[in-house]
Amino acid sequence: MSEKSASKAKTKIPYYNRELSWMDFNMRVLEECFEKENPVMERVRFLSITASNLDEFFMVRVAGVMEQVRSKYHKPDPSGMTPDTLFTALAKKIHAFTEKQYSCLHRSILPALKKAGIVFLSPEEMNEEQREYISQYFNKILFPVLTPLAVDRSRPFPFLSNKSLNIAVRLQAKDNEEDCFAVVQVPSILSRYLELPSKGTRCFVLLENVIIYCMEKLFEERRILSACPFRITRNSDLDIDEEAEDLLIEIQKSIKKRKRGAPVRLELLQKCDPATKAFLLEMLDVEEKSIYELSGPLDLTFFSKFANLPGCENMCFNPITPVYPPADFWGHTDIFEAIREKDRMVHHPYESFEIVVDFIRAAAEDKDVLAIKQTLYRVSGHSPIIAALIRAAENGKQVTVLVELKARFDEENNILWAKKLEKAGCHVIYGLAGLKTHCKIALVVRREEDGIRRYLHMGTGNYNDSTAKTYTDVGLFTCKEPFGIDASSLFNVLTGYSRPPEYNKMIVAPHGMRSFFEYRIRRETQNALLGMPSGITAKVNSLVDPEIIALLYDASKAGVPVRLIVRGICCLIPGIPGTSDHIQVTSIVGQLLEHSRIFRFENAGDPQIYMGSADWMPRNLDRRVELVFPIEDPDLKQRAFSMLDLMLSDNINAQMMQNSKEYQHIDRRGKSPCNCQLEFSRRAQESVRKLEIQERNKPVHPLQSPSGPEL
Repeated sequence: MSEKSASKAKTKIPYYNRELSWMDFNMRVLEECFEKENPVMERVRFLSITASNLDEFFMVRVAGVMEQVRSKYHKPDPSGMTPDTLFTALAKKIHAFTEKQYSCLHRSILPALKKAGIVFLSPEEMNEEQREYISQYFNKILFPVLTPLAVDRSRPFPFLSNKSLNIAVRLQAKDNEEDCFAVVQVPSILSRYLELPSKGTRCFVLLENVIIYCMEKLFEERRILSACPFRITRNSDLDIDEEAEDLLIEIQKSIKKRKRGAPVRLELLQKCDPATKAFLLEMLDVEEKSIYELSGPLDLTFFSKFANLPGCENMCFNPITPVYPPADFWGHTDIFEAIREKDRMVHHPYESFEIVVDFIRAAAEDKDVLAIKQTLYRVSGHSPIIAALIRAAENGKQVTVLVELKARFDEENNILWAKKLEKAGCHVIYGLAGLKTHCKIALVVRREEDGIRRYLHMGTGNYNDSTAKTYTDVGLFTCKEPFGIDASSLFNVLTGYSRPPEYNKMIVAPHGMRSFFEYRIRRETQNALLGMPSGITAKVNSLVDPEIIALLYDASKAGVPVRLIVRGICCLIPGIPGTSDHIQVTSIVGQLLEHSRIFRFENAGDPQIYMGSADWMPRNLDRRVELVFPIEDPDLKQRAFSMLDLMLSDNINAQMMQNSKEYQHIDRRGKSPCNCQLEFSRRAQESVRKLEIQERNKPVHPLQSPSGPEL
């Protein structure tokens, strides 16, 4: 960190707490559940996303704040909040959020589902045939699976896994004994919802309600006084000893500890009786602030599967269908030839991720390819990229893969793939001690007539064919020599003991990315002060770094127009008179998850644009291996500029952050509706359609013999 940056960081600046800002983001996702223009199953899906987001937030961020409170850590964060004051503010905000979640479910979503012919029933609301159906289901399917666990002097309270759904049962005492308790876990291996026989309306029941209805069969000797579903969330932030001899074994140990972390949240039904609640509090040792009494059902994440209910496709968004091949590769059967001709850009999911898979597959089969080197952060369960890399190794290529084992909540999946790659003969690297490798890059080394040529793919998103269908990302293919030299240097740093080099084109964290962005922002500030064209446009997932924020405030004070597209956490506060009145912050939440990172600097009238894997957060700039790269081809630069312009024109998915820290929908009066995601899809389809028409309209030339006459 430079001396200027260090002094800037100590200076008090307007700064919004990152945890509170994250809660605002999840609230923007929740607002999509209320949006009646969204199809009902998409509203259901958004609700499940808010629940899943909140689970992870508790397991990592809230757990971290609680640890600070317990350890008597009182140092304020950049917003001025101590862990104590933050935890109190968070608890208040989360309670209000969960109330809104369940208000949305009961007052908006369930009535909309009912109108669409779908209802959830309790056993009391069922007819005789349906009650008989769930009784038979319990006897045949559930009863053999369930294990009631009594809690008494000889049988301690059982260990309950993270996020598992359980039922606490209070049983009547015998003779003069006190009431006793038991716990029944709702089996996660079975579907959470069960469709009932019905005519016309489709009827469903939740699994816990089936268990409670038939619970007497589990406790034949005692009368059941009450049964209450409950759920605990545990601290799941891994504490990894990166100096361990075998990092893979160390991470496997840490994953097991994650399942046994201290409880950070207890969810109960509001109708839980006082004695059962007191029993759970005593057994689980949970603080009052960490109890969430909800109207139910608990664990709304099950709605993610319910949203894909067969027969309800008309209640979902029209799918965004990727084009293949992308317009930039149209007419090319040889992917290497296409990249030699010029740099190529693809925009997912509007243009199919299959082109990236084909790049690795082609390299695996090409007899002239000598080596493939690639970084993997998150991959899918049946990854075609992994299959192609294994095939390449089997074909005798030298394959080197850096698999980041520390990718949070993907550790087990990555360990599995790392072992498979090693077994196939690939060289597998597990990342660098103290740093997560988050950059997205694939390097193919090919022998050609004029020597060795290096082909590159660099992207803003993971090599994950599954998430590439719903995450917006951009990738660049190039074989320009300066990029190839940089890529080889980067992999040498990742796999060996090479010193970080001076890169020709690439900007790489943690050695150089912070200084690059600081220099660029300062230069725009200086250009504005000199009366030259200036401007900063940045699209990131999160904006947290205090030093970057301070420099953006300085740029605003100098009159630099700063346009930020920040999907999630934004600790910068726009629109403060005299400080950030030239800064606008837009958040886009829509059908797809905005994931690309793009940075434009006006550069005194010669605008430059960069893309990459890094957000403006301390972890990305200082504690990760990240990659940002320039777009230099003139046509691709213009296309990248137009991407940002279109996103800034969105007035359907976009909300603007106010200086009050609240977000407001853009006023559409007098403006044509603009959904940037649908427009990107339309443009991709239209580009390919035009090429298809050109292909069909090509003149047909008759074949001729060497002597001239037609054949």
